[in-house]
Amino acid sequence: MLNEYPIQALMKTTLESLKEMIDVNTIVGEPVETPDGTTVIPISRVSFGFASGGGEYKYNNDSDSKEDMNKFPFAGGTGAGVSVQPVAFMIVGNNKIKLVSVDQNANMFESLVNLTSKFIDKLESKGKDEPEKRIENKN
Repeated sequence: MLNEYPIQALMKTTLESLKEMIDVNTIVGEPVETPDGTTVIPISRVSFGFASGGGEYKYNNDSDSKEDMNKFPFAGGTGAGVSVQPVAFMIVGNNKIKLVSVDQNANMFESLVNLTSKFIDKLESKGKDEPEKRIENKN
């Protein structure tokens, strides 16, 4: 088995902590149901950064122990940062889906979702309004 460097343990601990903090519910939040039956789902932007570093330094020669002379003192550290910003709320109710943007620059995505919802509504209503046409075989 290969010896593990101390920096690997630091990185592993930091990455495991990040994994616990960031999951799908961080981006698409828990749905909240209002008294009128409408469901509001928060959508967020998640950004994170990770840095790690370390080094081994020459051991002080004052020790007589041969074992101590083969080891180098280790110094290291890791750090991480996470940013969660709400960007929109998806509102589901009355057989409609609407995306309300928090950021004014996200209007294109909001429009796309809202237009898709309207398009689906029109397709559904068009199928209900027109009677089914049958082609008769005249042979």
